[in-house]
Amino acid sequence: MSTPQLDKTYSPHDVEDRWYQRWIDAGLFHADSTHPGQPYSMVIPPPNVTGSLHVGHALNNTLQDILVRWRRMQGRNALWMPGTDHAGIATQNVVERQLQAEGTTREALGREQFLKRVWQWKEQSGGTIISQLKRLGASCDWERERFTMDEGLSEAVREVFVRLHQDGLLYRGERLINWCPRCLTALSDIEVEHEEITGKLYTIRYALADDPAQVLLVATTRPETLFGDTAVAVHPEDERFRHLIGKRVQLPLTSRTIPIVGDSILVDREFGTGAVKITPAHDFNDFEAGERNRLNRIKILDLHAHIVSEAQFRLATKANPEVAAVLGGLPVQKARTKVEELLSDYLQEVAPHKMALGKCYRCKTVVEPLLSDQWFVKIKPLAEPAIQAVEDGRVRIIPEAWKNNYLGWMRDIKDWCISRQIWWGHQIPAWYCETCYGSPFLRRSSDGAPLIPSDAAVIVAKTKPATCPKGHSDALVQDPDVLDTWFSSALWPFSTLGWPKQTPELKAFYPTSTLVTGLDILFFWVARMIMMGLKFMGEVPFRDIYIHALVRDAEGQKMSKSKGNVIDPLHVMEQFGTDALRFTMAAMASPGRDVKLAEERIEGYRNFTNKIWNAARFLLMHLGGERVEVPAAQRSFPDRWILSCLNATIATVTHELEQYRFDRASSAIYQFIWHEYCDKYIEMIKPALKDQASEQAKTTRQTLAETFETMMRLLHPFMPFISEEIWQTLPHEGTSIVRKPYPTVRSDWDDKTAEEEFEIVTECVELTNLARLILNYPAGKRLHFKSHAKTDKLRSILNERKDLIEHLANIDGLMIGTTPETTMPHFLVLTRGSVDMLRTMEDMEPADLHKAKENVQKQIAILEKEITRTKQKLGNPEFVSKAPPDVIVDHQDRLNRETRMLNLFQQAREQIIFEQTKQQSP
Repeated sequence: MSTPQLDKTYSPHDVEDRWYQRWIDAGLFHADSTHPGQPYSMVIPPPNVTGSLHVGHALNNTLQDILVRWRRMQGRNALWMPGTDHAGIATQNVVERQLQAEGTTREALGREQFLKRVWQWKEQSGGTIISQLKRLGASCDWERERFTMDEGLSEAVREVFVRLHQDGLLYRGERLINWCPRCLTALSDIEVEHEEITGKLYTIRYALADDPAQVLLVATTRPETLFGDTAVAVHPEDERFRHLIGKRVQLPLTSRTIPIVGDSILVDREFGTGAVKITPAHDFNDFEAGERNRLNRIKILDLHAHIVSEAQFRLATKANPEVAAVLGGLPVQKARTKVEELLSDYLQEVAPHKMALGKCYRCKTVVEPLLSDQWFVKIKPLAEPAIQAVEDGRVRIIPEAWKNNYLGWMRDIKDWCISRQIWWGHQIPAWYCETCYGSPFLRRSSDGAPLIPSDAAVIVAKTKPATCPKGHSDALVQDPDVLDTWFSSALWPFSTLGWPKQTPELKAFYPTSTLVTGLDILFFWVARMIMMGLKFMGEVPFRDIYIHALVRDAEGQKMSKSKGNVIDPLHVMEQFGTDALRFTMAAMASPGRDVKLAEERIEGYRNFTNKIWNAARFLLMHLGGERVEVPAAQRSFPDRWILSCLNATIATVTHELEQYRFDRASSAIYQFIWHEYCDKYIEMIKPALKDQASEQAKTTRQTLAETFETMMRLLHPFMPFISEEIWQTLPHEGTSIVRKPYPTVRSDWDDKTAEEEFEIVTECVELTNLARLILNYPAGKRLHFKSHAKTDKLRSILNERKDLIEHLANIDGLMIGTTPETTMPHFLVLTRGSVDMLRTMEDMEPADLHKAKENVQKQIAILEKEITRTKQKLGNPEFVSKAPPDVIVDHQDRLNRETRMLNLFQQAREQIIFEQTKQQSP
C-alpha cells in the first residue's frame, strides 16, 4: 500500500476550511450530558452581537480552545458553551445610526416597530462574530449556541428579577446615578471610564447673608452647578470656619441664601480653601452630604445635559432674571464658560487643576450625575458570600495577584443600578396601575414612554398580571425601562444550561470548570456571576478564573485605529494561517504581562508550521518500507533519546497546562519539535535510513511514525488544523485527531542515560561549531578535531558516540585523547564541563589568525554589553520587585549563558594571540 503524501507547501486556507466543516458535520464538538467521562465545562464570555473579531477575542478564545481540546482528548466530557450577548446600548446605537441614515428615528418608528427592526438586524448581521470564531478554530458545542435574549434566557432573567424582589434585594428609588446624555440612559459605576484631564479650580466669593462685607471662599471645579447649591460645607474642627456653622451665605447670581454646615466626611481641610459647596442633585459626594444634613435637591440639568428651560431654571434656583435668560437651555460646557463670565465680580482665582473626568464606556460622552428614579440591587447581601467563596478557595483566581483586586472592589461595592432608559433589552417585569394612582401617568415628549411616579405602587411578576391587587385590569402600565445588559450576562453559567428548569445539562455541567476572561470585565461580569451563582444555584459558577493580559502593539501601546497600530486577526489569519496566530497567542500569554504583538512574531510561527510540514514530508518519504516494533530499550541510541525527550515534553506540557501556563507549554512544544526533533533527531537518523532493508531502518521507521503521530496529538490543541491534516497521513486508528487520547507519560520511554549521553554529544558538536565560527571555516568544510575527556566514563561515551559526533559536526577522524592537551601550542582549545575540543591553528595564515582575533574581540564586546544590560536589570530593585518570578529566572539563566560564552571567547582570544606570537617568533 502506498504511503499518503503531502503537497510541497502548506496551504492553510484549504486545510482550515475543509477540516472545520468536517469536524462540525461529525459532531465532534458536541457534549452529551450522559457521557461517562468526568465533566469539563466552560462558558464563552459572550461577545456582543454587534462585534467582529479583534485581537482580544483571538487571545481569549484561543486559550479557551486549547483548554477544551486538551480536556476533550483526555477523555473528559468537555462542553464549551457558545453564545452572544444582546449588548443593549451598543446594538441600539447601531440600528439608530441606520435609521438616521434613512432619515428617520426610533421615536418615529415607535417601540414595537423599532424592536422588530433590531431583531431583523440581529438575524441578518448578528452572526458575524460567530463565523469569525469558527474561522479561529473554536471547538464550541455550536448545537447549544445561546443568545442572552432568547426565550430560555429571558425566562431566567424574569425568574431572577422576581425572586430578588421577593427577597427584598430589589428596590426602586430616586438616587443620584451616572447618566449618559448621548445614550440617554443610566450607567452603573463600573460602566463609567475615568480619564485624567487638566481642568480648572474656581475659587468663588460667597458673601455672608448677615454681613456682606465678610466672604467665604469656596472652591469648585463646576461653577455652573452653583445654581443647584443648597449649602456650603466646612470642617467642624477647622478653627477658621467653625464659628460660621449655622450662618447663611448669599448664593451668587441668585436671590437665595443657603446655610453653612459642618461636615467632616465631605470636607478635606487641605483641599482648596477648606470650604466647598454642596450640590446634592449633581454630585455623588454632595448627594451623601445632603442626606446627612437633610438638604433639599435642586435639578438644573435635563436628560441631554443642558440647563433646564429658562422658566424652570428661574423657578427652581431663584436665579436673577437676566442670568436665567442667558443660561436657560445651554449645553453644560457652554454654560460653564458663560457662568465664568457672569461670576467675574465673584471670582477670587481660577487655577489649572488635574481631575478625573467620567465618560460613558460605550460612546465616550462625558457622564453627568443625575437624580433619577431607577431600579437597584441591594448588593451587600450578595457580595458577602461571593467574597467568602474566593477567600476559602472555592473559586481560584489565576494569577493570584488579581485576587486582592477582586476582594478590594467587592468589600467596597455599591448598590447596582440595573435599569436602563433604552428599548433594546429585557424589559423590566414590573407593572403600575394608573387607576390606583388616581390619574394617568405623564408621558415623555420624546418617545411617549410613561413617566412612572416614584410613589406609584409596583407589581412585580414574571408575566403581565390580569389585574392589579385591587382588581383593576384596564390601566396596567409596564415599566418602560430595560435591564442592564450585565444583569442577563450574570446568569450565563446556569441560564445557558436550562435554568430555571432542572435539566440534565445543568446537573452534568454546573458548576463549570474554568472561566477564561480579561481583567477589564472582572467586576462588570465575573463578580456578578459569582454572586448570582451562589444566590440561585447555591454553588459557585466556576472553579478557576484565568485572567489573561491585554493585547498591545509591539511597543506596548494600546491598539487604536487613530494610531494605525491595530492588528486585524482576520488579516493575519489570511496571511499566515490560523495555526500561526493561535500559537503566537499561546506563546505570548505570560501571566501578569501584556501581550506585545507584532506581525513578525506571527510570521515566525508561520515558519514553524512550515518546519512541521517539511518534517512530515520527510517522514512520509521514508515510511514506505517495513516497520518493526521492538521495546524502546532495544532501539538505537537516537531512537531511545528522542522517545525520552518526547516523554519529558509530554510531562512538561501537561503540567504547564494544568497551571494555565500556555506560554511555557507552547515553548516546550516548540523547542522539542524545532530543535530536538527536526534539527537533531532527523539529522541523526539519516544514515540509518540509507539502507532501507536494514533492521535498524525498520525500527527507525517505526520510531519515526510513532513519535510523529504522538507529536501531532501533543500539538493539536495549539495548532488544530495542521495537526489534523498531517495526522491523517500517518499510520493511525480512528477518524479524527480531535477525539484521540492526549499523550501521557510512558515509563518505558524514559531513558535518562540516553539524554545524558546526548548532552555530551551536543557539547562536542557545539564546541566544534564555535571553533569553526571563531576560525572562520565554512560550514561545509570537513575538519579534523581532537577531543579530551576528563574521566574514563566520559571517554567511553565519546568513543561510543564518535560516529554520531562526526556526522552532526561535519568533521572527520575525531581523535579522542587520554591525556590533557590544553597546554599544547598551535591548538585552539574550547572547554565545556568535562570535555575539551581541540582544533589546530598551525596551518593558518597570519591574516586568517588576525581575522579570527578580530571576530573574537567583536563577539566579546557584544557579550560584555549584553551582560552589563542583564546585570543592570537584575540589580534594579524596581524591576526585581515587579517582574514575575519566571522572568527573573529567565534573566538569571541568560546571564549564566552569556557569562559562559564570554569565558569561551576570552579563552579563544588568548590562544589566538599566543599562536600569533609563536608564528612571529624566529
